[in-house]
Amino acid sequence: MVRIDLILILILGVNQVLFSQSSIILDTDLDSDVDDVGAMAMLHTLADHKKVDILGVIVTSDDKYSPLCADAINHFYGRPDIPIGVQKGISLRHHSRYTKEISEEFSKELQEYEDASEAVALYRRLLSEQPDSSVTIITIGHLTNLQNLLKSKADTISILTGAELVQKKVKLWSCMGGKFPSGKEANFYRPDPESTQYCITNWPSKVVFAGWEIGNEVITGGSFLKSYLSVGHPVWRAYELYNNFKGRQSWDQVSILYSITGNDKYWNVNSMGYCRVNSDGSNHWIEDDRTYGQGHLTEKENPDEVAKIIDALMVGIYSPDF
Repeated sequence: MVRIDLILILILGVNQVLFSQSSIILDTDLDSDVDDVGAMAMLHTLADHKKVDILGVIVTSDDKYSPLCADAINHFYGRPDIPIGVQKGISLRHHSRYTKEISEEFSKELQEYEDASEAVALYRRLLSEQPDSSVTIITIGHLTNLQNLLKSKADTISILTGAELVQKKVKLWSCMGGKFPSGKEANFYRPDPESTQYCITNWPSKVVFAGWEIGNEVITGGSFLKSYLSVGHPVWRAYELYNNFKGRQSWDQVSILYSITGNDKYWNVNSMGYCRVNSDGSNHWIEDDRTYGQGHLTEKENPDEVAKIIDALMVGIYSPDF
């Protein structure tokens, strides 16, 4: 019998691009959109093939089921020990199409939002335990918890401030956010544009933005995912609940793929200039003949071809030829 995953890899027709192993902290809003689930699925596929180590998941959301949903996904993939952090003391609600169902239909350890760790403490602990310049932080939501990390003071976890920990331990911040060269995008303006301004102004290491315009052209989670995964899979269930496999833009997954490949196979990176964020969360790329440690992705590979690779990783298919 010919395996469908091998057929797909042949169809992709891409040159060999080797993944470098990375230690990842994922910061996700995991509530209003389903691409966060796709992003988590990609990371677990890469972890299955020893290409990443998922250090922790920070859930930046006021949906009371979001950390439970993240925990259920981690359990399903056989990684129940991945710690989950949340912002404590905020008002909670439920507004997701899938978090409650996933958290109730699949095994998990967390039973309540408050059962998760405090986000800044978890960030600080995870960073302090890693070698210097070894961690990639991927944000696929708003930046409240990242701002709180940067503003954090020395404590019993580390004698370093949050900004000092980031400067010492983080090699890359891969950020899904903004529109380039200019515009207004939800992760930057909703609900906390002040955190976006603060993080981008004060970030002490390299950051690459995957703007709305990049992921908007990459459609995944459609008929291939529906046919390849089983009904009893949380990723299948999330995409069914979200829009019944009509396909969805891959804003978040682009940040995952870029951060792992670490090359210019799929996108170019414009690093001449910097991102300016206004008080309302809108942004503009300021072109300059200098570099400031920032960059944003620009299209190179056909988005349909990128979608095939992302779809493959979302359903558990990995090839070094990616």
